[in-house]
Amino acid sequence: MTDTGKRFLLASLVFALVFLPEGAPAKQADLAGSWYPASAGDLKAEIVKYLEDADVGRIEGEVLGVISPHAGIRFSGPVAAYSFRALMEDQPQKVIIVGFTHRRYFPGQISVLADSSYVTPLGRTRIDKTLTEKLLAYDERIRYIPEAFDSENSVELEVPFVQVALGDIELVLVALCDQRKDNADLLADALYDVLKDEKDYAIVASADMCHHLPYEEARKQDAGTIDAIKTFDPEGFYRKSILDRDDRRMCGFGAVYAVMKACKSLGANEVKVLKYATSGDTYGMKASVVGYMSAAFVKSQASGPGPQAAEKAKEGNMLNSSQRKELLKIARDTIKEYLGTGKRLEPKVGDEVLKEDMGSFVTLHKNGMLRGCIGNMAATGPLYLTVRDMAIAAAAEDPRFPPVTLGELDEVDIEISVLSPMRKIDDYNEIEVGKHGVMVRMGRRGGVYLPQVADETGWDREQFMNSLCAHKAGIPADAWKTGKCEIYVFTAEVFGEKDIESGE
Repeated sequence: MTDTGKRFLLASLVFALVFLPEGAPAKQADLAGSWYPASAGDLKAEIVKYLEDADVGRIEGEVLGVISPHAGIRFSGPVAAYSFRALMEDQPQKVIIVGFTHRRYFPGQISVLADSSYVTPLGRTRIDKTLTEKLLAYDERIRYIPEAFDSENSVELEVPFVQVALGDIELVLVALCDQRKDNADLLADALYDVLKDEKDYAIVASADMCHHLPYEEARKQDAGTIDAIKTFDPEGFYRKSILDRDDRRMCGFGAVYAVMKACKSLGANEVKVLKYATSGDTYGMKASVVGYMSAAFVKSQASGPGPQAAEKAKEGNMLNSSQRKELLKIARDTIKEYLGTGKRLEPKVGDEVLKEDMGSFVTLHKNGMLRGCIGNMAATGPLYLTVRDMAIAAAAEDPRFPPVTLGELDEVDIEISVLSPMRKIDDYNEIEVGKHGVMVRMGRRGGVYLPQVADETGWDREQFMNSLCAHKAGIPADAWKTGKCEIYVFTAEVFGEKDIESGE
């Protein structure tokens, strides 16, 4: 027997000993015999095969969450296995499954299963009472709606994979009954709040990709969605999901957004796409397919500028003039291409510093007035690609402004801010106005100002921090003084097209 086979056998033995019926109230699975085998032996054998075939490679860091599909197991199982194989390395003891309601709609509501356990043909898995009660107590819009879990494949199809891959763990089952942004934000905040002091957990976002498109069209459409997920920008992903949405695009986008946002708040700084395929790949019939992906939200040790940029940061700047010029050119060329064709530019970059992982913002001005600003605080990918993606977002996805048009692009000035890693401080006297950007967080609220905000407004530290807390984060203006909020500082290397033209 292979080492992998032995691990599955051990997990199965533990599972058999622990999950014996106890006579307590339990939610019974509804889809056994239709969406997946009703025979425990057949179901376990099928999942074990998928898990053994899933080669996720080595993941550097802790997997805080995954995206997993939820179609019939013969269709999506070969892809879902990649997410659960990734979780096997860390062996979480608590798994929070976030699905949504396909067939029922409860406006402004989130349902959390309050039964004691969940029963599939593989046996009984316990519900984590403590985390469930914390979620239910978090907000009145989070409650137990039994109907939300009736025949709900976005929740049920994940449970057998948990049982086989992870064995003796506890579950929390969530159904997002309304995928509007305010509801998904509430769930993201609640997940962060109940998990911020926990260890050994993982969150599963349940979602399929496009629905019922021809094979090649499906792959093309899904590639755009995957690109949006890879940027690890929850706000940008949600905007794209809404702007591009039709009945055949990604289902469960609200669940993915909530889990992505929660994982990022909990410290994840990287998205790793593990597998993509369609039902045409897993089961044939390519005339009309559904897309599936597995991805992991990883809290890696390697974040912030790479070695070359970090060394230069100590000297006061991370980029030389030619690197700045190249990034500004990428930003403008990207916006022009996207506004003209709807396609993302694929720049060819040879400079190793520009390939290092760094966060950045792209800011657009027209006639001296703000025209768009979007950024990614975390270092989740190569700098040049982050600039490309943030340039598109600033031009076309900033909800405060209408999209930039090709006709006005010549009147728009581009500014880029390249960010250092954030550092938590306990003494607000460490804040150097004009040098430091600042992020504040209080519970589920937070906000950030770039360093140049102080220069542009002429604010002193008190004005800067009062505005950040009250107007950007929506918390008491003096929270930074009273110790009620967490404070993080960072520096930004800021440069724009006007600087290049003037030779600065």
